This record gives sequence, C-alpha cells and structure tokens, in this order.
Amino acid sequence: MSLRYTLLITGAAYGTQHASSAYLFAKAVLAKGHSITCLFFYQEGVNNANRFISPANDEHYLLHDWRILSEHYNIPLYVCISAALRRGITNGQETNKAPVNSNLDPCFQLSGLSEMAQAMLNSDRIIQF
Repeated sequence: MSLRYTLLITGAAYGTQHASSAYLFAKAVLAKGHSITCLFFYQEGVNNANRFISPANDEHYLLHDWRILSEHYNIPLYVCISAALRRGITNGQETNKAPVNSNLDPCFQLSGLSEMAQAMLNSDRIIQF
C-alpha cells in the first residue's frame, strides 16, 4: 500500500538534526514507493530556504539536496510566509521597508498555513521534524 506523506520541517538547516533527518526520511519514503505531497518549512525551518547559505566545502549542503529532491520528484517546497518574514527570508516583494534583494532560494515558494492545511487533507501521514 502506497502512502502520501507531508513533512513539516521546523528545524534550521544547520545547528540541529531536524532538517537533515527530514531529508533522509524523505529519501527513504520515496525509495519505498510512497509519495510526498509537500515539504512545509515552518518556524526555524524557514532558514532552509535562504539561498545565501554557504557551508564549508567539507560540510553537507542541505539546500542543494532540497532543490534536487524537489526537482526530481516534483515535490513543492513551501515556506511559511509569516515565519520567513519574521526571520528575514524574503522574495523581495513581501516587504514594504527599504528595497531588499531576495534571499529566498527559487526552488522554495512562500505560502500561508492554508497550503499546510490543504496538504494535510491530501496526506495519509504528517511527520514533523
């Protein structure tokens, strides 16, 4: 039986294992023939979407992995807009302050919690990391 998963990532890309564990879980789920409705980044998890993340050469580049996973399996990467703006993640259009260039990686989409609710309705399992 194939299941549909939604993953809620609340941990930053670096400093905790939450995001890395979510990525490894996503790969395992897909390898077993299941599907992922979406990956929703919330709270500190929105920092995964910062395109200016630049790990050292010998460190794992998680942003690259999210991008490849999304493109290969056509999985949307949603970022909570409120949590993102609170943490300085923007697509350059969502702020009325001084002009800001976007630091949101193009593979991610700003969205509201309504996207998360819709994904939950269309999933068999919701897993939070």
